[in-house]
Amino acid sequence: MLFCRIDLPYHARFRLRRKSVTRTLEIIAATLALGLACAAAAQEPLRVNTFPNATNLALYLGLAHGTFEKRGVRVELRFTQNSEAQRGGLAAGEFELAYSAVDNAVAMVELAREDVIIVAGGDSSMNEFMVRPEIASLADMRGRTLVVDRPNTAYALQAKKILRNAGLLEGRDYAVKSVGFTPDRIAAMQKGVENAAAGMLNPPFSFAAKDQGLKSFGRAIDLIGPYQGGGFFVMRAWARAHGALLERFLAAYIEATRMALAPANRVESIALLASRLKQDTKVAERTYDEALTQPRFGLATDARFDLEGFKAVLALRAEIEGQWGGKPPAPEKYLDLGYYERAMQLLERR
Repeated sequence: MLFCRIDLPYHARFRLRRKSVTRTLEIIAATLALGLACAAAAQEPLRVNTFPNATNLALYLGLAHGTFEKRGVRVELRFTQNSEAQRGGLAAGEFELAYSAVDNAVAMVELAREDVIIVAGGDSSMNEFMVRPEIASLADMRGRTLVVDRPNTAYALQAKKILRNAGLLEGRDYAVKSVGFTPDRIAAMQKGVENAAAGMLNPPFSFAAKDQGLKSFGRAIDLIGPYQGGGFFVMRAWARAHGALLERFLAAYIEATRMALAPANRVESIALLASRLKQDTKVAERTYDEALTQPRFGLATDARFDLEGFKAVLALRAEIEGQWGGKPPAPEKYLDLGYYERAMQLLERR
């Protein structure tokens, strides 16, 4: 909780007893004005852009419990339907924070030449490689279409790596179609195997898709190993100018993540997932129990950044996209975890 304390020194209090009523009222008015200004500053607005999916459970809980407001942050949650719109919106200043696959931050730096930094982790991506019923093995993807959000970032690269490990190459063995976020990929796959045979899907939509007949060939972390999926990234210049605000937000987010992973909050979490994402309660239950709270797969404890998983992100981009001559750069180029570390210190001082 932020407090604005205004104390008058002893000699000022003494003078108040001797000055005229007019002067006393002037001082009181000035003090009240300062107090109002402090109260306004205590609720700084912050626009956060993300995809409408289950990885946002901590945000949903934090908003429901006033966790951000207690640290003087008024969060405005905005949703995107594709990573291209999110990257462009962050660069244009349409919002201050983005939460999605941190590979998008790498793409902004390398492809758009934007000065972006990753400031916290969040999740592993919780993706599964899912296919239509007609696909019995990865080999059956030959001559088929893989649907993705955008073809050169994040989870599309996961899918291409999974298929490459099975001996299949984009362009030679299968086609790639860009359609948008997870619900759009499911819709494309439901139209028929000729339109879209496979895609990377995350919860809760991945569970709903299974109920609708699609099937999973496995979780991404099991098929290709550790992966730093979702995390927060910002423009570096904005972070430098608003460091204290960013740290307070991250401290509140870490608190909200602890709430999300606490068994005592399971029922409320499931209800929020069902209502926020318009999903059946059973789907929300499976999302919470089989994804969000699963070690390595779900929400990262305290939104910690997985450095080894991020090295895998860079290695994947180097291999699949051929960037940096096939040799991934040092991860520090894209990171500034100092804001996260100071946010943790705020929590320790509580």
